[in-house]
Amino acid sequence: MSTVLSAVAWPYANGPRHIGHVAGFGVPSDVFSRYMRMAGHDVLMVSGTDEHGTPILVEADKQGVSARDLADRNNRLIVEDLVALGLSYDLFTRTTTRNHYQVVQDMFVTVRDNGYMIEQPTRGAISPSTGRTLPDRYIEGTCPICKTPGARGDQCDACGNQLDPTDLIDPVSRINGETPEFIETTHWFLDLPALAAELGRWLDEREATGLWRPNVIRFSQNILEDIRPRAMTRDIDWGIPVPGWEDQPNKRLYVWFDAVIGYLSASIEWARRTGDPDAWKKWWNDPQALSYYFMGKDNIVFHSQIWPAEMLAQNGAGDKGGEPGAFGELNLPTEVVSSEFLTMEGKKFSSSKGVVIYVRDVLERYQPDALRYFISAAGPENQDADFTWSEFVSRTNNELVAGWGNLVNRTAAMIAKNVGEIPAAGELEDVDRRLLEAIREGFTTVGDLIERHHQRNAIAEVMRLVGVANRYVSETEPFKMKAEEQRPRLLTVLHVLAQAVTDLNTMLAPFLPHSANAVEKALGGERIIAPMPRIEEVEDLDGGPGYPVITGDYTDVPAWGHHPVTPGRPVSKPTPIFVKLDPKVAEEELARLEAETTEG
Repeated sequence: MSTVLSAVAWPYANGPRHIGHVAGFGVPSDVFSRYMRMAGHDVLMVSGTDEHGTPILVEADKQGVSARDLADRNNRLIVEDLVALGLSYDLFTRTTTRNHYQVVQDMFVTVRDNGYMIEQPTRGAISPSTGRTLPDRYIEGTCPICKTPGARGDQCDACGNQLDPTDLIDPVSRINGETPEFIETTHWFLDLPALAAELGRWLDEREATGLWRPNVIRFSQNILEDIRPRAMTRDIDWGIPVPGWEDQPNKRLYVWFDAVIGYLSASIEWARRTGDPDAWKKWWNDPQALSYYFMGKDNIVFHSQIWPAEMLAQNGAGDKGGEPGAFGELNLPTEVVSSEFLTMEGKKFSSSKGVVIYVRDVLERYQPDALRYFISAAGPENQDADFTWSEFVSRTNNELVAGWGNLVNRTAAMIAKNVGEIPAAGELEDVDRRLLEAIREGFTTVGDLIERHHQRNAIAEVMRLVGVANRYVSETEPFKMKAEEQRPRLLTVLHVLAQAVTDLNTMLAPFLPHSANAVEKALGGERIIAPMPRIEEVEDLDGGPGYPVITGDYTDVPAWGHHPVTPGRPVSKPTPIFVKLDPKVAEEELARLEAETTEG
């Protein structure tokens, strides 16, 4: 058994999340975490809402509310949506807790005292009309390296190079289109060049494992070629105060310095809430512990460079040496699991332009497992993928309903009609053994694929086995076994089908937790196959305002593998597990999208 940290990207709290977000960080991390628990590993899955930075202030101004009020409202919306989707966080918290503030400030002090923070003057961008600082990502222009328009002030997505806003050709503000003004200011810079050698060694070690997705490891190694110190403070009044600069309230820590530390602070908060304040250490200080970071590809640089550099600096492991701080020697990521982008009807998601499908809207109209299935089977795992309503309807109807749902319902219906309980098996025939053996072998294949983050292949393999089971029904034709002399054979076939459905349901539980519990019930079971998360209203541990968290008890899960069914278990006439969608749904949703885009 391994100790496994599932570190899930922190959704930004400037608004509700759309399905492109959860396709990158949400569903893949939950499928992995649920499987690893079933496989016997000790999993800690943490995240929260990221609530600092200029974009929060910009949106709050637009809505005429305070930054804290906006963060509070969106934090609750996001918490509710992620619970409805069934994401099994041990703790989903937020970056405005006093616990997080303290952990971040302690980390900053250690990194600074170890010599990896450099105080130096620089030129900062401000909005001429408001006087407010413009963050790097809110400035766009032409890349000075590849000459591609639309490069951001921190990075060019076209060529992958890191940039500063002052590097851009013809820079403009994304907020209002004005040309930013650059002023002299002083900031703390993370001395990345002093950490580059260790970062390079670590990335080379990771590449040697062969586990990282090729696009992630190549991108991560490439950005080392142009590594430079990076500012870790900002001229802003919303964020975590900078230790030592308490007399300068308009200087705060960079949101990306504090957000990635959230994985650590959330683990510490979780431990404190369990009553064992040191429990987090087994995931962070034990060299044998494994850690997986889930996100979209636009956040790779922060997880394969900035966060590992912060940990190395905290550990005193760079060129300047130093001693580990209060958090001991922290483990660097085992793997950065980055997904590509999900587009929508061929267009990039854009809330401002109305090209968006919010998680809440989907879950109000459709089953959560239908969305989870689409993301798992057709999501942007290793290349960009496109969400279309026609494909969503097609996959729901032709795969979930006609494939898996049909197998479950006709199995339960035949057992209920002919026996009323799961029958015992008589002598098995070759056709029975072939089905059962194929499904048992599937546990190894599917489990290995999930563990290596090949979830599309994993669910495709389960659905292939669902097809094998459906063909078994067609071959054996239990529905034609009416004669009394055929009854022993009928009972055996129904037993085999009950066993097949039970095992396939175990395999699908990480992907489809809501329906996994319904399938178990349809076959007369009373166990919770896939424990679900819950919302708890909590008080801040250190005296701040209360807030909702996501948590849950996921310890009582069936082990990954074959579980013999229990003959004699009552089975009643089932109701459909999945809802078949009217083909008109695609047209209706496209019309709704068109109307919202026009309004936007």
